[in-house]
Amino acid sequence: MLFSRPMQSDDTYISKVEDCVAFLKSVLPYAPRTIIQLGTGLGALADRVSTDAVIPYHEIPHFPTATVAGHKGNLLLGTLGTHRVAVLQGRLHYYEGYSTKEVAFPIRVLSLLGAENLVFTNAAGGLNPLFRPGSIMVIRDHLNFLGENPLRGANIEAWGPRFPDLSEPYNPGLIRTALDCADSCRLSNVITGVYACIPGPSLETPAETRWLRQSGGDAVGMSSIPEVLVARHGGLNVLGFSAISNINDPDNLQPILLEDIIAAAAEIEPRLERLIIEVLSRV
Repeated sequence: MLFSRPMQSDDTYISKVEDCVAFLKSVLPYAPRTIIQLGTGLGALADRVSTDAVIPYHEIPHFPTATVAGHKGNLLLGTLGTHRVAVLQGRLHYYEGYSTKEVAFPIRVLSLLGAENLVFTNAAGGLNPLFRPGSIMVIRDHLNFLGENPLRGANIEAWGPRFPDLSEPYNPGLIRTALDCADSCRLSNVITGVYACIPGPSLETPAETRWLRQSGGDAVGMSSIPEVLVARHGGLNVLGFSAISNINDPDNLQPILLEDIIAAAAEIEPRLERLIIEVLSRV
């Protein structure tokens, strides 16, 4: 295994990843083909999986624990249709106090088990004034405003290149498949856009909302990008969906509560669930 100028913290991280990979290899009946990571208020898809194993995060060596409402914190292995999947029922966030390396730890581990694809969902606030609440945004690009990158530090060549290319962070073929599936399933309000990721947990001010719009963001949230970077570093194909819970109007910004975001995401979820199942049937 090759890596450049390791520091003690890097050695510890590598050891934790290797321990976790070894543990999951010993308890899982097979390797998943696709990782599905479920966002806030979007966890019901897990109920559609024919489950072969359920492991709470706290029983997996070195797995960080999800602390946010709406994130159960389980790793499920099973089949969705005929597709072997690992479902991360609950995600971690930078604002919980984790580093981006820790946030993306589950993706790193599952990628080393042989996963080929990452499909993720999140709840996001709309920035594009042409969007409508209840839309499903297929992510075509992102803006990373976290200020931290999970690939910082020693690089392990066996895991991925020192400078991974991000000219196509989200797989164009999977995006086309998702849009085709939306048409064939007659799902309305499915659009593409750029996802802007901020640290949180405070929500955006009117001035920040204007700036995010002007920066090219179509929707804003506080998750997903560390996982995307690690997935692409590991050679996975990535497909992301944002459930647009509301539209942020900087000239008339209304208070936003987590409970409202969860409720809005739950209303979008049946359509998003159907879309993901259809996409996986064609992958």
